[in-house]
Amino acid sequence: MDRRIRVLVAKPGLDGHDRGAKIVARALRDAGMEVIYTGLRQTPEQIAAAALQEDVDAVGLSILSGAHNTIVPRICELLRAQDQAEVTVIVGGIIPDEDIPALKRAGVAEVFQPGVSTQEIVDFLRRRISEQTFKS
Repeated sequence: MDRRIRVLVAKPGLDGHDRGAKIVARALRDAGMEVIYTGLRQTPEQIAAAALQEDVDAVGLSILSGAHNTIVPRICELLRAQDQAEVTVIVGGIIPDEDIPALKRAGVAEVFQPGVSTQEIVDFLRRRISEQTFKS
């Protein structure tokens, strides 16, 4: 790529715990990516609007509240509605294994559960964005 990967990191819903999101954001920055952190308690509409405004390659969602089955599909739907279906959506947090297939059907590229290394997230995004750039 001839430019840095741009990633929007967001904390949707009422979850007020953002330590993990900040750790991932820092790891992405340390890996040379440009990171926009939206802060706590963002609505799906705010996240989709920020993704469009910031012209990001990826959206990373951190959810610990259990609302992922409602919030994440809505964000994916909003991204598609604003012609941003190519934006890679990843999710981290407390996501039960049985919920992952539905999230992927909704448009999530990957789900990162507790214990994953930040390097795995970095590597996934680099590979995914590189593949998408090559297809274009």
